[in-house]
Amino acid sequence: MFNCRRLFAAMLTVLAAGATAQTASFSGIGRAATPAEIKAWDIDVRPDFKGLPKGRGSVAKGQDVWESRCASCHGVFGESNQVFTPIIGGTTKSDMQSGRVAALSANTEAQRTTVMKLSTLSTLWDYINRAMPWNAPKTLTVEEVYAVTGYILNLAEIVPDDFTLSSENIAEVQKKIPNRDGNTMRHGFWLASGKPDVKAVACMANCAQVVKVASALPDHARDSHGNLAEQSRQIGATRGQVTAGPKSAEHAKPSEFSAVKELTGKGTCLACHGLDRKVVGPGFNEIAARYKADDKAESYIAGKIRSGGQGIWGGTPMPPTVALTDAEAALLAKWILKGTPE
Repeated sequence: MFNCRRLFAAMLTVLAAGATAQTASFSGIGRAATPAEIKAWDIDVRPDFKGLPKGRGSVAKGQDVWESRCASCHGVFGESNQVFTPIIGGTTKSDMQSGRVAALSANTEAQRTTVMKLSTLSTLWDYINRAMPWNAPKTLTVEEVYAVTGYILNLAEIVPDDFTLSSENIAEVQKKIPNRDGNTMRHGFWLASGKPDVKAVACMANCAQVVKVASALPDHARDSHGNLAEQSRQIGATRGQVTAGPKSAEHAKPSEFSAVKELTGKGTCLACHGLDRKVVGPGFNEIAARYKADDKAESYIAGKIRSGGQGIWGGTPMPPTVALTDAEAALLAKWILKGTPE
């Protein structure tokens, strides 16, 4: 594994040396980074757990934190795939014994969960500590990070219900991670003596002249994610299918709400709201049903889209949608309240 911690420390040393040299040449310009400033940035945890703060947290405590801060996006049991890929699933007790997740090579799971791919427990602890929860990163205490990490491990049946994860026993728990041996350093990009494969000889004999598409997108969903051809990497043989617009005449009809799909993307609305179900926030159908008899609902909803809010639909805050103009917010509100999104 690449040692980001060592590289970052080296970068800070070089920058500090450069600042000192600048100060010598130009009075009052630049200075060396202070130990406190370096410490504020140097918060990562290495795979050998160097940098891990001392502490502990129980699975029971982790469940409480999870249900109040995490479940809205990840599901009560880490199973939700409406907002993010599921965290739990796809591993077995045999994987814990072997150190390799069999489903990764066998492709028996519909999607790869976090615990399937996780090889170093420090990565999970570090990510929760840095980035979670999504709307208030770095607000969890050290105890809460240990507790939530322990709760995830408990959901994956790696540790028991009465377990307390700590800085003293985390290295032992690492030995039980299902995919702990899933990484390899035996490749040319890591070993100085190795050579990356840059001279592969492609077999191009008796190739089919016409490629048959094994599957196709339904007409009504062709442009749900924009034009895939434009989103693909433009170097190499792989190309995305052209999905510039729906094929059927019915779905190609111009509408008052033709721009709504672009607006929901511009405002990242569908990251938290489903059309017909709750995700993090209420579904658009729920909003339409609540305000269907309110004559002032359109301006009210438009205002909420622009300014955000909290408490009407639960404790999870909705951030202001500053990317949309007042006119765009008004059109989006009208479309939501119509109750039959097109």
